[in-house]
Amino acid sequence: MITVTEATATAGALKKLSDAGVSIWLDDLSRGRIASGNLAGLVARRHVVGVTTNPSIFQAAIGSGTGYEEQLADLAVRGVTTDEAVRMMTTADVRAAADVLRPVYDATGGRDGRVSIEVDPRLAHRTRPTIAEAKQLAWLVERPNVMIKIPATKAGLPAITEVVGQGISVNVTLIFSLERYREVMDAYLAGLEKAQAAGLDLASIHSVASFFVSRVDSEIDKRLTALGTEGALALKGRAALANARLAYEAYEEVFGSAGNPTRAGARWTALSGARANKQRPLWASTGVKDPAYKDTLYVDDLVAPGTVNTMPEATLNAAADHGDITGDTVTGGYAQARADLAAVERLGISYDEVVRVLEDEGVAKFEAAWQDLLDTVTKSLDSKGVDGE
Repeated sequence: MITVTEATATAGALKKLSDAGVSIWLDDLSRGRIASGNLAGLVARRHVVGVTTNPSIFQAAIGSGTGYEEQLADLAVRGVTTDEAVRMMTTADVRAAADVLRPVYDATGGRDGRVSIEVDPRLAHRTRPTIAEAKQLAWLVERPNVMIKIPATKAGLPAITEVVGQGISVNVTLIFSLERYREVMDAYLAGLEKAQAAGLDLASIHSVASFFVSRVDSEIDKRLTALGTEGALALKGRAALANARLAYEAYEEVFGSAGNPTRAGARWTALSGARANKQRPLWASTGVKDPAYKDTLYVDDLVAPGTVNTMPEATLNAAADHGDITGDTVTGGYAQARADLAAVERLGISYDEVVRVLEDEGVAKFEAAWQDLLDTVTKSLDSKGVDGE
């Protein structure tokens, strides 16, 4: 539990981050965190206004077994399939977390207070099943503050449009490249136009675009280290921030001031007049992978209004303890960001190849985590089923 003294001493940086226009979301969820009041405490005292989950998070939570024993026993007695059991447990957790966050949702008019749950990662490259899964998850959770996570694969793009077009709020995940990010924004605008044509209230539809950060540095730093030259080593730890900052520039081009002369900007101007919400950039994968970097790197250096930073608890604690929030650290850095990525390219490291590898690996990692979860639940159901007989 967070003590009052600790909260008073450490909330300064988090309050500054929130005041700078960054919504702080927790990148973690478990039944124990909800039942113990920990999540409510983070909301009350650490400026947490949202929660994100993914297959890896659920694999860690349910794989531990803590808090799930009774439900697993009941599911075993009913003879449900493993897939159904996993869905029942994960949606129950998201539903409970959404109830904890509901006051934030109400206070912010739906902007925050959100809890995200991802479609089955095995569907990442299949459009129609992704759409069906997203609709099913929204129905199962049945909370207005749920967001359905859809990966930003090629097959995911039309799914985003269709799901948003049906009035479901979407968290687009696994975005690595600037080109794909622009396609994601276009898919969201198309979804809003579809929803508008269907007579839906655009004000009720929200979306975030989860731009992954630390994994970009991990992949590019590995290649820079292999080169080993002084110039290559000097670029380590700069590509991820550069990529994210240029993503925010793209966001401003689409969702910036009214009257933007670009085609996307013109589409947004029309939609904003119908009370549509901007699709906010969300900084994901913000836990530092390289211990040589400050553990708040992807918090301190990615401060910009209208963004979300979803943090694992270790990063949240680090930011609370010694985060250095000095205001906007994004919008003034576009020229340097372009220069940093260009310097990496000149060394023979292909940006297009890196982001393609990262997307493929991202989907594969979530598929592997989901399979591990299915295997764990299968064993548990089998053992409890035998005991129940």
